[in-house]
Amino acid sequence: MTTLRPQHISANEADYGRDGVIQVNGLFTAEEMNTVRAAFTVLVHQDRKTLGAEDDIDPGDILSRYPRFMQPHRRTDLEVGRIARRLMTDSRLLDTVQRLIGPAHGAQSMFYFKPPTARGQAMHQDNYFLRAHPETCLAAWIAVDDCDAANGALSVVPGSHAMEVVCPEEADAEESFTSGLVRPPAGMRARQTSMRPGDVLFFHGSLVHGSLPNTTTDRFRRSLIFHYVPQSSLEIASWYLPLVAPDGSDRTIPVASGGGPCGDAWPGAAH
Repeated sequence: MTTLRPQHISANEADYGRDGVIQVNGLFTAEEMNTVRAAFTVLVHQDRKTLGAEDDIDPGDILSRYPRFMQPHRRTDLEVGRIARRLMTDSRLLDTVQRLIGPAHGAQSMFYFKPPTARGQAMHQDNYFLRAHPETCLAAWIAVDDCDAANGALSVVPGSHAMEVVCPEEADAEESFTSGLVRPPAGMRARQTSMRPGDVLFFHGSLVHGSLPNTTTDRFRRSLIFHYVPQSSLEIASWYLPLVAPDGSDRTIPVASGGGPCGDAWPGAAH
C-alpha cells in the first residue's frame, strides 16, 4: 500500500449501502478505553501465550512480544474476557449493528496491540475467513488509542464491498504480518482513517481494508474488534462457533467448509 491522506468516512447509516463502511465517533468514552487498554496490557505482560494467535513469530519481531489476542470473549475466567463479552453485547454497538444488518449474533473478538515498528496487515476481506452465508459478516473496529497514518490506522476502500470475496494473493512480508493480499477493484482507492479512543468503524465483510506498519517510535495502535453475523445466517466457519446472542448466551449454527482465524500469519518464523 502507498501512503494515504486521511479522508472523511461517512457517519450516516444511509451511506452504508453505498460505501460499505461508516465511522461513528465517540461511541465509547475515553475512560472506557482506558479500562480496556489497561486490562489487555496487564495480560500481555503477564502471559502473552494465553490468547496469542501467533506462537512461532521470530523472537526478534516486536509482535512476538505483543501478539494479537483472539476470541477473548470466550475466556470469562479472565478480566479481558469479561470486558470483551460485555462490550460485544453492549447496546451501543448492537443498536448500530442491527440497523445495518438486522438482528445479529457476535462471532469474533480480537485485540491488536500494534506496537511501534510493528508491521501492518495487507488489504483483505473478512468474510474470506468467516464464511458467513448466505449474507456476510459485519466488523465493529474500536479504536483504543489515537490512531492515524503514522501509527498504522486502518485504511478502507469504500464501495469495494460490492465485489465478490476473492482468493488472496501473496502479501509483502516486510509490510504485513499476515500472508494474504486482496487488491482494490480498478478505479477504487483506499482512504486512510483517523480515529480517537472510543470511535468505531463499522464495515461490510466484503470491504477491502488493511493497514500499513506503525512507523512511530512511541505510539501503540491498540484496537478491539468484534465481528457479527445476521441471526438468519445458515452457516459459518467452525472457528467462530459458538456465536453469542444479544442476551449473552451461546448459539450454534451449521459449520461452513473452509475459513479460519481472521488473517493468516506467515507460516514459520522466517518472516
